[in-house]
Amino acid sequence: MKNILKNITLFTLFSSIMACSLVEPVDENLLGEDRLNFDPAFAEGVLLNAYEGLVNQLYFNDAGTDDAVNNFLSSYRRMATGEWNAQNPFTSKWGMYEQVLYANKFITLIDQVEWKRDEETNELFKQRLYGEAVALRALRHFWILQEHGGRGASGQLLGIPYISEFFEFDADFNTPRLGFEETVARIVADFDEALEYLPMDYDGDLAKRPSRYNDTNDDTYQFVFGKDQDGRINGRIIKAFKAKLYLLAASPAFMDGQGGYYQEAADLLAELLNDIGGLGGLDPNGYYNFYEFPVGTRNFPEVLWRSNAFTSMTWVESQHFPPSLNGEGRLNPSQNLVEAFPMLDGFPFSEAHPDYNPANPFENRDMRLQRYILYNGNDLNGRVVSITNDGGVDGIDQISQRSTRSGYYLKKLLDQKVVISADGSISSSEKINVYVRYTDLFLMLAEAANELGGPDQMVGGMSARNIIGAIRQRAGIGLDNSDAYLSSISSQEDMRNLIRNERRLELCFEGHRLYDLRRWNIFDQTPDAKGLQFDGTNYESFTVEPRLYNANANYAPIPQNEVVRFNLIEQNQGW
Repeated sequence: MKNILKNITLFTLFSSIMACSLVEPVDENLLGEDRLNFDPAFAEGVLLNAYEGLVNQLYFNDAGTDDAVNNFLSSYRRMATGEWNAQNPFTSKWGMYEQVLYANKFITLIDQVEWKRDEETNELFKQRLYGEAVALRALRHFWILQEHGGRGASGQLLGIPYISEFFEFDADFNTPRLGFEETVARIVADFDEALEYLPMDYDGDLAKRPSRYNDTNDDTYQFVFGKDQDGRINGRIIKAFKAKLYLLAASPAFMDGQGGYYQEAADLLAELLNDIGGLGGLDPNGYYNFYEFPVGTRNFPEVLWRSNAFTSMTWVESQHFPPSLNGEGRLNPSQNLVEAFPMLDGFPFSEAHPDYNPANPFENRDMRLQRYILYNGNDLNGRVVSITNDGGVDGIDQISQRSTRSGYYLKKLLDQKVVISADGSISSSEKINVYVRYTDLFLMLAEAANELGGPDQMVGGMSARNIIGAIRQRAGIGLDNSDAYLSSISSQEDMRNLIRNERRLELCFEGHRLYDLRRWNIFDQTPDAKGLQFDGTNYESFTVEPRLYNANANYAPIPQNEVVRFNLIEQNQGW
């Protein structure tokens, strides 16, 4: 952690020198950190560093689960095949303490900077920026807890060190982990404090402003909290991640239903979702990829928080198109995931199903399958891909580290209109990073409600059954309101399994399954990844890669160098 402080200090000084080099010399060009106290734009740069590297949908960690394999030696492939340990903590989020310290550093600067000359405007800027910093501090701690919370070597359920102040370079960084529930409480306290300072939305709506701003000038409030701030963390985003925190805490790997966390999560999610119209607010296009922007806007109703749009962000296609389209085919979906997509009538996939066609096992299937996964005979914007053993470049293991290992390629999240020429030139594409979307929240509510009382437990007018029914109907299942499989489910356990499967399908390739399996306390039971090969006549399943996870896998290791340097930090069991 001392290295993080060094980096922050060096960044500040280096940025000062670089900034000064573009203007006339001032005091021998040596401004140093004092500039933070009088240059608002420079000081806000510290806060913007706390926004850097937010977790988004393009991590592609699926190769560490049973949903996919990589065709090259990635860290997730190494993780899944037995190399995951405290010296190789491939999924570690411990480095996010850097953003925590940026947020804490910024909090020490707020009152020293004149943000605006008008006194009231200046005070509102201070309060908004303070709320952002506290919210980002809580959010980073949530992500670190999700990764590193677990049972310590002592057997106690532990959280993480909670850092709520800026440490000077020579401070004592040997900070012990808090208990798990104490960590949750500290994150909640920061989220709740931030809610006092931030509006639900940056729309300048006076009716929705936090009560602390009731006596402020209307025009001044709308200037500070208006649409120009859209994209920054706000009250709605805070509540979404607070619900995620509660669901994490409630899950089997942690409090396992104790402590009232399922109820806390359900109530908060129902509030958020009813605010967009309940089930009526479920975006009918929620399962589509995030590149076909609605005409005249860069916003999707499905997306709660996102980055600004990026132009020419085509590395995704370059890495994941099949080799016949001049891509590297890196992430290969598994047969395990393909078999999780139900038949078109909603019943689970089975070769015994009357609609199963052994000559084409992709017929009569959930339509999300052909939207998300590139299988033999499927296409990318009309470009049909042949994945057979006839020597074509898209066949299994035809080209080292480019052809598929499983018999499948990724389709979801790719802009199908992109063209990669043989000379390496690529047509442009525009995308966004997605940080949280509403389908995730609907599925979270379904999970919490079912755990509270079963399939028909109502929370805010919604139940697991009607949420899952709406999502499946959107996907093309039960369009005639006759989802017989869903209707047949009567037990909490069967509904639990269906909800988990719907999360797997709806959120596939967006970075959720790795953490879902861990919080459900079943990551150590991950089956080997399977593939499907086609010889021109028959399809045959085969094992692509083992999944070598031990009983300790549900709680990730803390990086060993941190444990060695700071003896008060207790390692998780088994690492």
